Amino acid sequence: MNPKHSRRRGAELEDAILDAAWDVLVEHGYHGFTYEAVAARAGTSRPVLYRRWPQRDDLLRATIMKFRFSQAIAVPDTGSLRDDAIGFLHAADTGLTHMITLISVQLMDYFRDTGTSFTELLDSLRPPGRATPFETIVARAVERGELPDVPRSARVVNLPFDLFRHDVLMTLRALPDESILEIVDEVWLPLLGSDGLS
Repeated sequence: MNPKHSRRRGAELEDAILDAAWDVLVEHGYHGFTYEAVAARAGTSRPVLYRRWPQRDDLLRATIMKFRFSQAIAVPDTGSLRDDAIGFLHAADTGLTHMITLISVQLMDYFRDTGTSFTELLDSLRPPGRATPFETIVARAVERGELPDVPRSARVVNLPFDLFRHDVLMTLRALPDESILEIVDEVWLPLLGSDGLS
């Protein structure tokens, strides 16, 4: 083992392993995502990985969590429900489309083997109690008096990002501006009972 590698400890070692794990996943997909491949890429040993992540799925989830949340998109706060929603989707289109398409392609075998979906995987990685971007956007609109303070289902609140993600997964490319405007203006705002002009 490289002496430089042997001196790594704690967070430094964990970061190096997860960086290596991401590279292995990108290059070789789920079936090539093995302890052996990750340990070799990270310059460490399999027992080091086993101690931190006893199951391969534990390592996979930690890898995706690191890279998903390292690319988190800031939630706009423009003072307008419509502008916040459109701004977030534009930012997600720029910042997340590549990752969404990459993960969906590289993890096809994982989803087939586990009977789960991309959406279920990402939802399971969200820290407990952490609001989604659109929950934050709607909560701010309620505080401003732009929307009435009434119960809304999570499905309705999060619909813009769900539609965005669906379109990206179906086309494997970024959404055009007109699709983003359609999601917000023609689908979401009417469901919320807003015309977006407040």
